[in-house]
Amino acid sequence: MSTDRLATEASTEAEAGPDTEPSGTDTAPDPGTTPEAESAPDTGATTDPEPETEADAETEAETEADGTESATDTGDGAAAAAPAVSEAQAELAAQRELRAKIEQRKAERAEPVAAGTKLSGTAADLLAAVRAVESGEKPAFVPQTAPAPRRPEPEAPASAPAPVRTQEPMAPAAAAPSTVSAVSALLAEGGAPEALAAQAAEALGEQAADALREDPWKLLSVPGVRPEQADTFARALLGAECTPGDERRAAALVGWLLDRAALQGHTALESSAVRAALAERSVPDPDEALQSAIEDGTVLVFQDPLDDAPAPAPVEEGEEEPEQPVRILLGLERYAMAEESLADGLARLANAPAPQDGPDWESVTGGSASPSAVELIRAVAANGLVAHTGGEASRAEVTALVAAARALGLRAYAAAHSADGRQRLAAAFDDASAAVTVSGLLSGAEGPGRDGDGAFALDLLAVVDSPQLDVETAAMLVESLPDGSRLTLSGDPGLLGSAGAGQVFADLLASRACPQIASRTPDAGPIGELVSGIGIGELNQVDAPGREVVIVPVRDAGEAVHRTVQLVADSVPRVIGVPSSDTQVITPGHGGSAGTRALNAALKERLNPGPGRFAGFDPGDRVAYVTAPGRTLPGTVVSADAQGLHLDCAGTSVVVPKEQVETALRHGWALTAHQAAGMRWPAVVVVLPGDAAQALSRPWVYTAFSRGERHLSVVHGVEQALPHAVAGVPAQERTTRLRTLLRPTAE
Repeated sequence: MSTDRLATEASTEAEAGPDTEPSGTDTAPDPGTTPEAESAPDTGATTDPEPETEADAETEAETEADGTESATDTGDGAAAAAPAVSEAQAELAAQRELRAKIEQRKAERAEPVAAGTKLSGTAADLLAAVRAVESGEKPAFVPQTAPAPRRPEPEAPASAPAPVRTQEPMAPAAAAPSTVSAVSALLAEGGAPEALAAQAAEALGEQAADALREDPWKLLSVPGVRPEQADTFARALLGAECTPGDERRAAALVGWLLDRAALQGHTALESSAVRAALAERSVPDPDEALQSAIEDGTVLVFQDPLDDAPAPAPVEEGEEEPEQPVRILLGLERYAMAEESLADGLARLANAPAPQDGPDWESVTGGSASPSAVELIRAVAANGLVAHTGGEASRAEVTALVAAARALGLRAYAAAHSADGRQRLAAAFDDASAAVTVSGLLSGAEGPGRDGDGAFALDLLAVVDSPQLDVETAAMLVESLPDGSRLTLSGDPGLLGSAGAGQVFADLLASRACPQIASRTPDAGPIGELVSGIGIGELNQVDAPGREVVIVPVRDAGEAVHRTVQLVADSVPRVIGVPSSDTQVITPGHGGSAGTRALNAALKERLNPGPGRFAGFDPGDRVAYVTAPGRTLPGTVVSADAQGLHLDCAGTSVVVPKEQVETALRHGWALTAHQAAGMRWPAVVVVLPGDAAQALSRPWVYTAFSRGERHLSVVHGVEQALPHAVAGVPAQERTTRLRTLLRPTAE
């Protein structure tokens, strides 16, 4: 890309200043620099809170926070400061409670799920069906059944009970020291890092040592452990009995493959992909391995209609209609339950009858509401479930909706993905408590509390940043909505997807299970114009008279780091008027010569040098606290004591327990685009070193470039990879079942 296509000035004088050396021109990247691959360390002892790059998986949830595998949101950190239990732990407990509810509902359900139905029969029959469909020997048949019945409307109580604040769930008890000690000894015997003992004990329970001795491949249940590491451990314990075809190994590999797929956003995988992956891992009989995994309940089998199946030929009178072609999917129970619960909940909202004596919504459509806001208000007035799409400016339509509902006396709230998003929503309301975070609402730290039945005490909930909802968080949210309430899911489809498994917003839009309102309000200014073009695959030149968008070409990663420090520390504050504390650096990955690690080290040296006396951190350091998988809370280090590291997170005091500092905290001058999703800053510097070209995609560029409010600098070293990514590299396709499950509602 020629530098003058992105900004009105190709010169870097605005950034570097007149006394600095010229920036040079675009050149080929240094062939010796390559991005670090996403992987666990060789030792398997610990893993980074996020993957090294964002190219492989649209996720940062592998071992963030306390090292557990989950996909929940967290709040702004208020709950994290509580000494009894962190908000991350509270949400994990809430998630377990939700799964128990889902299991109970599944047991009570009289009818099967309408589409994507789980196959019945013995495991051998299931496997035979899989093989028959994929070999073309016979088509599979998808039973067409009615959707699961909606929950009956509750009887109105004589007087509405006052909402109650839920008590934070008790944190899961830590593994007993004796259990950890026994696991540690066994790990040492098998040549595995003893540092894994606590995680293994937590994952496998009180009898963890016995379970590992009986089945060494259960070590794969520990986040960050890879198959080759588990194989080494098994060989040390089993000796000659350790073989590639061991049933225990095969079952563990199937679960590990599906867990890894979830980290990449998938809630299921096609059976052919799982079989091929097992073959690559030297499993001698992948079919037998799948059969064993099905028999012991490690995986569930589903059949879903093919989206791109050709239309059937006309059927003559008297002939049988051809059976619908399907794809065979394998999935873990946790995601299957979440998707089915979410589909049922969304159908319950979408199918709810409009109240006959409801409020007069037309009375609040006048005034200063924009045409798009009026259209949204009218859609919500007539429907229990509405999808709303648009860019940053469209958030004003969501706040107008919530304000209108409150003017009618309804209990209405707007929920954002991050604390920063909540603060931006709160600025639009007279009552700032109308804005919450999704995680704060779920944990009870924010919002209206819950009624006597455990449902949210509200009438309307509008969620912005909906692309960031993973399937388990969305299931918890929808499960908590009372009958008769209204839900609006709003967001920008061009953004990166959720860090956890699923693509809830995209699946809802594709299923057309509810009315969809597209905002006609464009994002303002040169940055808005640039981002709008990226959204349709065009990297256009924009007029930026105030130097709102500027390109800084660099030759290699070293120069990229140098220019980035120069921009943040000097040029942007001096020329643009935005201080360093309000300028955020965004780069594609954590590793590499210009990843977050290298950039944060250089920025700390320039902006806040110090010895790192608090576990590598000093007072004044900007940090990123990974409060839970997929959730990053920016803050500044204040002090440290016996409790842990004290942070100031946008005015909220947060304590990072000392045992979490090493795994959940890193410097935060530079973030990845996934970490930055849902947040905005006055100025943003996007760093594109040559070794990150393969990590770029249109959603990544769209997300990174749209984080700046007043100014965007692009440190550009990827040459034509940038326009190529914008024009031709779409979002990674995720395999999910929610779209299919929702279609009976739409039909």
